[in-house]
Amino acid sequence: MSKVNELTEIQTTLRKSGLRSTSARIAVIQRLRRASRPLSHAEVATDLAAIGLDKATVFRNLNDLTDAGLLSRSELGDHVWRFELRDPKHEHGGSHPHFVCVDCGSVSCITEAVLPGKLKTKAGEFGEITEILVRGHCKNCV
Repeated sequence: MSKVNELTEIQTTLRKSGLRSTSARIAVIQRLRRASRPLSHAEVATDLAAIGLDKATVFRNLNDLTDAGLLSRSELGDHVWRFELRDPKHEHGGSHPHFVCVDCGSVSCITEAVLPGKLKTKAGEFGEITEILVRGHCKNCV
């Protein structure tokens, strides 16, 4: 996708969500699009400091984008919120399990995971599953 098409798509998405299309919001979305895993506020703020965005601006925009349903926010057991783009083409915005290494703390998305039928049925007895977290040792730490 060309940069012009990407920018137009992001602007349209923001407006459809009831948000103004600002340079800060566009930069946050572009950064999360390039990410292969959920990013913390600190990671996004560090990356966007080079274009003049401060931590408070990044924090405010992450929360606004989450409230508008464009981002998912996850807490993976370490008391740090991580953000990633939601996929409007998938049920529940494309939410998926995450793998966290108990040794180094690295986080990976498990995007192709599907709950087996029996587990879905059993989970339905309790309510709605909103997040699944898998902990283990990553291939670099094994």
